[in-house]
Amino acid sequence: MANTLLLKTFDGGTNYASANADTTVYTVPSAKTTIVIGFMVSNITTNTIVIGVKIQDTASPSVTVNYMKNIAIPSGSSLEIMSGNKLILNTTDLIKVTSDTANSFDITLSIVEQDT
Repeated sequence: MANTLLLKTFDGGTNYASANADTTVYTVPSAKTTIVIGFMVSNITTNTIVIGVKIQDTASPSVTVNYMKNIAIPSGSSLEIMSGNKLILNTTDLIKVTSDTANSFDITLSIVEQDT
């Protein structure tokens, strides 16, 4: 079973054009299990933004849960979502982020992908 340590980024300053809409920032590749060990959200605007993070379990039946909801991040600040915790995701599960402001955040994920 091979482990791959990765840093994944999502440029929400460019790729998040619609406020209050879920956007997928990470999808677990097929035949992989992912352990999220770091998850940073940075506010790249001059105003406070309010974000939400959802996890979608794509197994049948598909279920989406709020991991964090209505979290304010001040201008120029970052929020470390994991804070020492770990999140295990299975093949094709999704991490989604919502913000009340378009083009307002960047995401950095530190993950371990394991072959299943």
